[in-house]
Amino acid sequence: MAAVGLAESATAHFEPSCDVPMGGLLAGLPALCANGLLSGIGKFHLLPSGFYSCLHILLTMGFMALGRIRRPEGLRHVPPGELGKVIGLDRVPEVRTLREKITQMANTGNPEAWMKELARTWMEEDPDEAGYLYIDGHIRVYHGQKANLPRRFVSRERLCLRGTTDYWVNDAVGRPFFVVSKAVTDGLADTLLKDIVPELLKTVPGQPSEKELVADPLLHRFVIVFDREGANHSLLSALWEKRIGVITYRKNVKDVWAESEFTAHKVDAPGGGSTKMKLAMRETTLTAGISFIPVAEIRRLTDTSHQTAVITTARRLGNTVIAGRMFSRWCQENFFAYMMRHYDIDGLLQYGIESLPGTTSVVNPVWRSLDKAIKTALQGIRKLQAKLGAEEVLVEGQVIENKANLLQKIQTAQDDREKLCAERKATPKKVALDSLPEEQRPTSLLPLNKQLADTVKMIAYRAETALVAILRRSLNKEEEARALVRELFVSAADIEPNNIAGTLTIRIHRMACPAHDSSISALLVELSEQKFCHPETGALMIFALV
Repeated sequence: MAAVGLAESATAHFEPSCDVPMGGLLAGLPALCANGLLSGIGKFHLLPSGFYSCLHILLTMGFMALGRIRRPEGLRHVPPGELGKVIGLDRVPEVRTLREKITQMANTGNPEAWMKELARTWMEEDPDEAGYLYIDGHIRVYHGQKANLPRRFVSRERLCLRGTTDYWVNDAVGRPFFVVSKAVTDGLADTLLKDIVPELLKTVPGQPSEKELVADPLLHRFVIVFDREGANHSLLSALWEKRIGVITYRKNVKDVWAESEFTAHKVDAPGGGSTKMKLAMRETTLTAGISFIPVAEIRRLTDTSHQTAVITTARRLGNTVIAGRMFSRWCQENFFAYMMRHYDIDGLLQYGIESLPGTTSVVNPVWRSLDKAIKTALQGIRKLQAKLGAEEVLVEGQVIENKANLLQKIQTAQDDREKLCAERKATPKKVALDSLPEEQRPTSLLPLNKQLADTVKMIAYRAETALVAILRRSLNKEEEARALVRELFVSAADIEPNNIAGTLTIRIHRMACPAHDSSISALLVELSEQKFCHPETGALMIFALV
């Protein structure tokens, strides 16, 4: 009936089943729904009539993320009928069907609007953490041949590689809010001011009114935390004009404060716990020519007498708050590493390219070639100067003709470099995309499928984090709690529906040791107490460990 268009979609129906592989994924369903996995159906996601509905596709994508099935091709290594039992169908979609459904949902819906609505909801649920936003770029390396993407330096690879830059916005414990992808970018500052800040001004809850901002010149709307890449006068000033505070590391610190200025403080970490730090604080300025902006500078003195300098335009914050927020920035680096390893945020779900707007400003290839030639010429000059210096220490009686030749070569090389510098100065550094030959124009990867997949992965990560927070009550280390949650998701389970009582009981098989059994049992009891009902069948879900 679905094949000929007589049925809107299949309906989930659970049958009694034993030892269902990856049945533990159903323990993640309440957290997935609580974080908005199904919130966009009918509003941002649409599918024509067929066997699989939007709900089935989203559940499949969510369970794939939790079960570490990294890409649709990974479904070829999973029995489709067994995983279908977890969703309530006879089988999950095959690879080609899943790709087609994702493309249809992305093209007919609005993944970007869904992501923004979820970000607004998540911020409203935790307004305190939404007041401190961590922003950093992650380069998604591209190894294909279709797209002509600019090269950029990838620090983890220590190479300049082709790819796109994803700018992630997270909270202090690493939970993501949204991501902005840029094929061509002028850096963090440009993307922050043009794409991220306008959205934050609309979504961050609890911002002071204009009247309150006028009455208090030190009051800020919210605080953005980023690495020293953006620690410059122009960006901090542009953000403070909108009354947005910034916490970042200070660049090029050369002075040393007296150790007598530092005092021990207890610093609370945003995610819980505390540590002791030796801190000192001064009021100072960040200058650029004749312009300046007042900032507070906080120094941390380590056991090795190293001083780490932090500056902020949110001068109302105390030194312990500033230090705690700044030194929690490592959580975003850990987030990137974890998402790359477990959620495949660099993976592609759709192949193809699209053209960028012709007015997009890009680096002029002629200017780049001249700049490279100037750097090469400078290296050649330095090598010749090094040879000349070596001639100076030769024994007496050496023919000085070598020196004269080297001096002549140095002079010629310097003249050539000056000509190149003059030519570079006369060449515009940035040009419009339309002015470049077709083969030199950068292109972009198709964005919609990636936006949809990234949003589902953000929901899955937040769902996993919510379960980890429950396990942390009995487990000390977050790494151990996350490993145990991953083990839970791939555990086999017995599925016992009771249509008369309207319940769906999920009996998870035991873990590897009694200590883990105790932690998982407490987690399942708490999930059952939430009285969560299956989103399609409406059955009350009960979780237990057997």
